[in-house]
Amino acid sequence: MKSRFLVLTGDGINCASETAWAFELAGGQSEIIHINDLLHRPEALFDFDGIVFPGGFSFGDDLGSGQVMALKIRHTMWVEIQSFVHLGAPILGVCNGFQVLSKLGLLPIPTGDRVMALAPNAQGHFINRWVDLECPSHSICKWTQGLDSVSLPIRHAEGRVVFPASQASRMVRHLDEQGQIALKYTEDVNGSYERIAGICDPTGLILGLMPHPEAHLFAMHRPVYTDTPFAEGAGLQLFQNIVNHLKDRESTCH
Repeated sequence: MKSRFLVLTGDGINCASETAWAFELAGGQSEIIHINDLLHRPEALFDFDGIVFPGGFSFGDDLGSGQVMALKIRHTMWVEIQSFVHLGAPILGVCNGFQVLSKLGLLPIPTGDRVMALAPNAQGHFINRWVDLECPSHSICKWTQGLDSVSLPIRHAEGRVVFPASQASRMVRHLDEQGQIALKYTEDVNGSYERIAGICDPTGLILGLMPHPEAHLFAMHRPVYTDTPFAEGAGLQLFQNIVNHLKDRESTCH
């Protein structure tokens, strides 16, 4: 049986279709559901094996990137989200979705306490470019397993990973030791602390990242490519990894 993923959409979310397609290409199933419909019936979350908060500008980024969506979830279906986390369900937040997960306090540790934020880029403006990333070999992230480097596009104005100044060094050292740093820029692109581009929770199942894996599903998605156009893009492997993880987990349980 194929794993099923809920891909959220709503006002301002503009990457739902590509993200849903990525799961289909990876061998899973996906369904796009409007955030308001899920808030109306939050128990529908448990019809799925995982959930994705895609990129875009949810609710126009009013009050800050991802803030309105985070508030709606917190005050309407926080119990269901916590239960979903405790079930070991994979959760992905891309760009604006990463901002939502951060504001919900699901990353880097899903306690609901905010110890990390995504601040405006050091340049003070929106960035839209391709970046090279490295995946620490000791990362526990289930989504990035087997990757050592990847090229993906970023497009954000608030993607600089920051921590409380007095705790930043200690916290990042702890996250690194625990294998929770999933992706790092190979160069400083936006002032993100220690060039962090993606972070997972202690289980490796919840991932937030600023680059867009759903935008590199085929070689031809890159501005310049040398492979055949329909060769697999590096971003597809993240979706294949989590689909395969769930498949392996199911076979082990049975």
